[in-house]
Amino acid sequence: MKIDILVSDPSHPILSYLENWRTTHDNDHRIKVVNRVDELDHGDILFLVSCSEIVRETTSANYIKTLVIHASDLPEGRGWSPLVWQVLEGRRTFTVTLLEADDRVDAGPVWKKMRFELRGHELIDEMNDRLFKTELSLMDFAVANFNNVIPESQDEKVATYYSKRSPEDSQLDPNKSISEQFNLLRVCDPERYPAFFELNGFRYKITISKVPVRNAS
Repeated sequence: MKIDILVSDPSHPILSYLENWRTTHDNDHRIKVVNRVDELDHGDILFLVSCSEIVRETTSANYIKTLVIHASDLPEGRGWSPLVWQVLEGRRTFTVTLLEADDRVDAGPVWKKMRFELRGHELIDEMNDRLFKTELSLMDFAVANFNNVIPESQDEKVATYYSKRSPEDSQLDPNKSISEQFNLLRVCDPERYPAFFELNGFRYKITISKVPVRNAS
């Protein structure tokens, strides 16, 4: 099977996971990971993973199936950065959806859904690890069940949408406590969209990491 994977951001943390997935499956399939639409060729499956580029029908027509992986329980949570928005809402159970690409945002027929749990203490790298491993499991499902899936249409009446996040969405309020803003602090990517606050005419960047807790002797 010939499989192409499009990830728009060449610095996205999922790329190392996809490279490992490619290496694991390379003996059975021809797999290519690219960052631009113009690098795509043709094949059996095109996976769109963390893809912000528009993939037109002229491109997707070169593949038997073009599949999207989206981190929400579709049709709820279409749009941008669904995992981050859901953490900010206080959720701890998350659904990841495998679906067919559609001209409308995240509106294609659904192939499969999988869930994972968070406990509320995880930082962004830990969240991503759980998310990415779930996404790879959905890719495994797609490859193994390529000819057997009967997709299910989404119910447009219950669809909801998340807006695109900007760097300003990582701004903390210096007058609020850490506990009040912990969810926002922990979803901020320290490299790509770090947390910050403004005070006395200056902007300050904040990064957090977990450290071992020593037992008192």
